[in-house]
Amino acid sequence: MTSREARWEHYEHGADVGVRGFGATMASAFEQAALALTAIVADPIDVAASDRVTLACEAPDSELLLADWLNAVIYEMATRGMLFSRYEVGMEGQRLSANAWGERVDPARHRPAVEPKGATYTTLRVARETDGTWVAQAVVDV
Repeated sequence: MTSREARWEHYEHGADVGVRGFGATMASAFEQAALALTAIVADPIDVAASDRVTLACEAPDSELLLADWLNAVIYEMATRGMLFSRYEVGMEGQRLSANAWGERVDPARHRPAVEPKGATYTTLRVARETDGTWVAQAVVDV
């Protein structure tokens, strides 16, 4: 695995959960951060990418755009009763447009652990590391 390979991880932050995405582009890091968000609730591998939802948001800077993006995903999860296992993000300046693929929550199969309430500004960071990898991270209130 190269350091620029798209991946995600969680990090501890008190009673909440940090989500962190890595990618070769900022858009890829945002996609991975959203996968980390899904993984707070259920294993993304167990979520079928059968239904597509379109999302869009805009913010004055990259960090606020990440928070808005994660909150848009949380909103769609809550109002549609869905989980998402695949994301495709496009960025133009500080505008984000995306597709998310997933399915309705099946409690018996997905065994949801927690319900994310919202992305916070705590440890909010979007940056390009010295090796060229983009990182996008935020703490999610659960």
